[in-house]
Amino acid sequence: MTEPNTPLDGELLVPPTPSARTVLFERLPAELGVGALIGVGCALLGLLLGAMWYWLAPEVPLVVHGQSVLYVDPEGEQRAGGDGTFVLLGLGFGLVTAAAAFFATRRRGGGIAVAVGLGAGAVLGSFIGMWLGQALGPTSDLVAAAKAAGDGHSFHEALELQAKGALFAWPICAMVVLLALTAAFGKREEDPPPYWAGPQWGAGTTPLDDPHAPPTGPADAPSAPVDAPPEPPAVGGPADAPSAPADLGGDGTRQAQ
Repeated sequence: MTEPNTPLDGELLVPPTPSARTVLFERLPAELGVGALIGVGCALLGLLLGAMWYWLAPEVPLVVHGQSVLYVDPEGEQRAGGDGTFVLLGLGFGLVTAAAAFFATRRRGGGIAVAVGLGAGAVLGSFIGMWLGQALGPTSDLVAAAKAAGDGHSFHEALELQAKGALFAWPICAMVVLLALTAAFGKREEDPPPYWAGPQWGAGTTPLDDPHAPPTGPADAPSAPVDAPPEPPAVGGPADAPSAPADLGGDGTRQAQ
């Protein structure tokens, strides 16, 4: 008789596996935390980007001539140099932030949160850098700056990013570098065995949920010989036992003593 709350004979106890949705909800807070941390870090680095852009960008000199404001060097490339400086700084920041994000999350296997946080933080950092650089540069009120300089004197034009596409230099570079590092040095998963290799069992163990596993019996059960013929049953006594003497009666019949 089967005891209550016990499996039937031959029934396999396979522990239930958690569903993909359950695993996702369990990992969601940690993934959001990693992505938010990377995004905030990139946004803070945008302040450094703006300060470096203001410091390294070439200045555009202007001169007051009567009621007009003219370029000191009409054929100069200072304005294009300001955009180029921003692009180069964005590429450098993208390389550094992507490498830092990859090596910081390599042990945990990276994840989509790393890429999303890095991309969003790079875009936000680029806008912050542009805003800070323009705020630190000369005033954008050209008339007030010309009046303050006076006739015949020169001053500098406001720092401004003419090519707005330069804002995406940082995020694009970060995504490319992160993808390259993941492909080259990312965490690898073990390759599954080939389909012809059969079930993979450990030494002395057999998975319970494997339908192809050979049946196993008790460890201490003796094994019976397969090819041994059965012994014939004994008809009489031992072969070497002496037979009892028999006396013949008067009627010629044998009488056993």
